[in-house]
Amino acid sequence: MTDLPRPLEGLRVIDLTRALAGPYATLLLAGLGAEVIKIEDPKGGDLARENSPYVGRDGVGIERRHDDDLSVSHLTRARGKHGIALNLKHPDARAVFADLVRTADIVVENFTAGTADRLGVGYAAAKAANPRIVYCSLSGFGADQPEGGKAMDVIIQALSGAMYTSGDADQPPVRMGIPVADMLAPVFAVIGILSAIEQRHRTGEGQHVDISMLGALTSFVAIENWAAMRAVDMPARTGLTVQRLSPFGVFACVDGYIALVAVHHKLAVGLFEAMGRPELIDDPRFATRDGRVANAHVLEALITSWSCMLPVAEVVAKLEAQGVPVAPVRHPEEALTDPRVLAREETNAVSHPDYASAVELRTAGIPIRFSSARAGFDPVLPVRIGEHNAQILGDLLGYDEARIAALAAEGVTA
Repeated sequence: MTDLPRPLEGLRVIDLTRALAGPYATLLLAGLGAEVIKIEDPKGGDLARENSPYVGRDGVGIERRHDDDLSVSHLTRARGKHGIALNLKHPDARAVFADLVRTADIVVENFTAGTADRLGVGYAAAKAANPRIVYCSLSGFGADQPEGGKAMDVIIQALSGAMYTSGDADQPPVRMGIPVADMLAPVFAVIGILSAIEQRHRTGEGQHVDISMLGALTSFVAIENWAAMRAVDMPARTGLTVQRLSPFGVFACVDGYIALVAVHHKLAVGLFEAMGRPELIDDPRFATRDGRVANAHVLEALITSWSCMLPVAEVVAKLEAQGVPVAPVRHPEEALTDPRVLAREETNAVSHPDYASAVELRTAGIPIRFSSARAGFDPVLPVRIGEHNAQILGDLLGYDEARIAALAAEGVTA
């Protein structure tokens, strides 16, 4: 497989992003074969460089203990990217940016709306340098909307209504444990970028791709019709189960939890057989799908009274024997090492480039398989801010040593 090409080889990305949403978009592009040039501010670099925990010569720790300790966030999000330092607030940085754009196919930024334009690195500047450029802006509320403050993941979860789609009705809102807004919006960004590249094949021109974090997550929330459910007095928040699909959800066992799905008649029969209660399928309350939904509270109590007396492994075995979809609820660390996931390289092992760690660190891979291509990351990482300045400014842009030195002396680069 390693001799297969990657689908996006030959495309170059100028990466102005930082934190998570934007860097995840460019990480996906890098994993699909694009050459990504990550631009960081000479002072401090990407915000993710300061995220705990860190890994280094002393292993994994909460605090940075040595200068060469690396944030695990940076280690995972900057994989496969070349890094240069460029002070975008310096007027002379605009010329360097324009030179980079002339060599590129894609620019991605996730500043607050309007910031890139004020810095002179927005779509207008990029298009002037290269009319074929596909320029993606990933912001909290959209590039065409007035600034609405910092759009952190938890803010978007709150505004989108996502926090009220989980949890019990009489309990506080539930923040999703993964940064779902920060992860979902960049997936849409990549879809938009590749769509614009495909259109460019026909027109020869690039365009601006505009992604809103709020819009991306709200579009997922909107897949359910909340107004219709309210109109028929169907609860929107049901905690561990979804009563309008009952039996469907998470149930307690002696030593953990299982998830099961028995929405159709055959599956319900299998569930009742596994419970040792085959007669329940003849009970008028549970004989039909509508009946099971109407009596969800009673049915769920019966399932829990059975499952909570048994260990997870036994409940899973009994349900699997009856063909009922079931799974143990796993800790994320266990899930990341599922043999099926490992075989498909959907999670990747990562490590500090200079120091081994006793703790195996695993992170996101590219969960896409191709019949005539492969996914994967180049063995490159901007360990230091400006790691690849000489390579990019000198080899790619053709700047001589005197110009590179002058840019550093003037504070344009590091």
